[in-house]
Parts: sequence; structure tokens; C-alpha cells
Amino acid sequence: MKITKAEKADLENILSLQYLAYQSEARLLNNYEIQPLTQTLEEVLLEFEKGTFYQAVNEKNELIGSVRGFVDNDTLYIGKLIVHPDYQGNGIGTALLKEIEKDNSGLRQELFTSDQSLRNLRLYKRLGFVQFKIKPLSKDLNLVFMEKKPGLLET
Repeated sequence: MKITKAEKADLENILSLQYLAYQSEARLLNNYEIQPLTQTLEEVLLEFEKGTFYQAVNEKNELIGSVRGFVDNDTLYIGKLIVHPDYQGNGIGTALLKEIEKDNSGLRQELFTSDQSLRNLRLYKRLGFVQFKIKPLSKDLNLVFMEKKPGLLET
């Protein structure tokens, strides 16, 4: 596996992988209208202009994962950590998070996930993120906001 910064030409493939990777989240939430499944290429382009995208490719140079982030007021906002379903559980998400962290060392990091995404919550906690806010979205769904302050080591 190789992780590199993505280029504009990679965004269409990243969006396709996003649609595939978020199917499991949509099933979990019983909601196929979640933002990652309705996001357009134009919206992804706007995110790209504002921040940095990373991509992971396998030995055949096939896209198998991605993460994106942008910096505002000494905080790295991390979004849409995605891994191809066939490659989940192999450390790709961890490697992507460590790469974006390495390139933004010294900054507070923030991300969020659904309170029903237990696998994501376990990963983020293992990497040193701690919950600091819960935002209700509906009677059945909350977003869990997590942060990692500079200098904290993951376990």
C-alpha cells in the first residue's frame, strides 16, 4: 500500500469510493440520504480547494482508501475517512489518519462520527481521540465529536 496526496484528477475516483464505502453506514443508520452519499463532484472540488486529500492505493495502483482535512484556527478538521469494503480491517484507515496527522503535527485535530458507528468510535479512541461534544441529529441519531490535542500519543 502507498499513501500519497491526491490531485484534482483523483477526485472522481475518490467520490466513487466514498459512495461505496458509506453504503455500510447508510445501512447501519437506515438512511441512504446521508451527506456522503449525496455529495456531488462539485462539492468535493470545493473541499479540495479548501484542504488536502490523501489516498491509499494497493500494489495494482487501485484506490483503496482516502481521508481529507482542512486547517482553520490551529485545528485540523478531518473528514470522510473511507476504506474500500474489501480492505477494511487491515490498518488502512489507521495509516491514512497517521499520515494526515504527520503532515499537520502540532495542531489540534477534530472529527465526528455517528454514535451508532461503534467500529469508527473504537478506532478513533485507540488513536487517542476523546469525545468532547454530542450533537443530536434526530431522535435516533447523534453525532459524536472527538478531538486529539497536540502531543498525545495513540496506543
